[in-house]
Amino acid sequence: MTDFESIDQRIAQSNQRLRAAQLGLTIERRGTKLGVRGTLPPRPGSHRLNPHQQRIPLNLPLSPKGLKQAEQTAKIIAADLLQSSFDWSKYLPVPGGGRLYQMDLEEKLTAFEQHFLQSGLNNGLEPGHVASVKTTWEKAYAPYLRKLRAIAQDRPNLSLSETIYLTVQQTRANSRSRQICCTAMKALAEFLGIELPVDLKQYWGNYGTARTQIRNLPSDEVILAAYEQIPNSAWRFVFGMMATYGLRNHEVFFCDYAALQAGKETPVVDVLETTKTGFHQVWPFPPQWVEQFNLQNICLPNLNTNLEQTTLQRIGQQVSLQFRRYKLPFSPYDLRHAWAVRTIHIGIPDTVAAKMMGHSVAIHNRTYHRWMTQRDQQQAVETALSRWEGGNVSR
Repeated sequence: MTDFESIDQRIAQSNQRLRAAQLGLTIERRGTKLGVRGTLPPRPGSHRLNPHQQRIPLNLPLSPKGLKQAEQTAKIIAADLLQSSFDWSKYLPVPGGGRLYQMDLEEKLTAFEQHFLQSGLNNGLEPGHVASVKTTWEKAYAPYLRKLRAIAQDRPNLSLSETIYLTVQQTRANSRSRQICCTAMKALAEFLGIELPVDLKQYWGNYGTARTQIRNLPSDEVILAAYEQIPNSAWRFVFGMMATYGLRNHEVFFCDYAALQAGKETPVVDVLETTKTGFHQVWPFPPQWVEQFNLQNICLPNLNTNLEQTTLQRIGQQVSLQFRRYKLPFSPYDLRHAWAVRTIHIGIPDTVAAKMMGHSVAIHNRTYHRWMTQRDQQQAVETALSRWEGGNVSR
């Protein structure tokens, strides 16, 4: 008896057991691999609406051990079909190859990462936006998956669902980290086809922009004084661009500075597609800082900005680190926020300011109008009164 005849006999015996249990599935050999055939729901993307005869390529080896696993998998599939919880994603190849039901946790997390990054490429994003997808992964997903991995290693008796809940519960309640963790865990569960008995929204809490602490932003005088603390001309340029144009940390390294170099009276800076929120244009406020900070002389620090080797987040972190080294009295982002409040004083419409900052009007209003301190309000009142007294406001 040949090896194929022997394994075919074993397959027939397995199928007899499946028929006796009335599971509606059969195991079949296709080449040197084993699979399952039966009436199954339409595959994702199929034009079919009703269940019909289909194959599930299990990618299991043609061996006694592979056959035993195929029979066990057929029973699991039958149970899922009976409970209307069958999910094709468990059995179809994922990015990088392999099938989820055959993977251990580490392999599943790797497949999830590849799926997340690949989805960013498939959503019609410009090439520069790939860096933004990578930054989102590293900042908003990877830290919580590392936490989940550590819990799974420490508590191997827990199911993956229980590990997901414990990962969420170990973040601070009513915090931004709790919300981000819930988002990451929900995406992981959906990718793996895990039905969580309790919706993670119940753990979300009541954190929101309205609850964030109002910042004590630096005044223009403090910003000018801090600029003088920086000994390096390249880092002075970074500081000056963030203060004058309200740029994010990493955006300084991804701009078109042609208008500045040309010495135009009001040089507009183009923030490139490569950045977190894509292309947008920014005007200087106040314009006189362009000359005061010598911004026509483009002089950037020698950082690695190749997004195939680094991320936007890492570039931004290097800027923050440099601010700390120079012992500046505020964070880089405070320069951006001070710029936003400055546009409110000047009277720039929120829609225009929000577009220049690369975010929505809703975020702009929720965030920056709340940061108008008594000092800011006093300044706005004085500005309005000076216009009144100068006859610029109709009585």
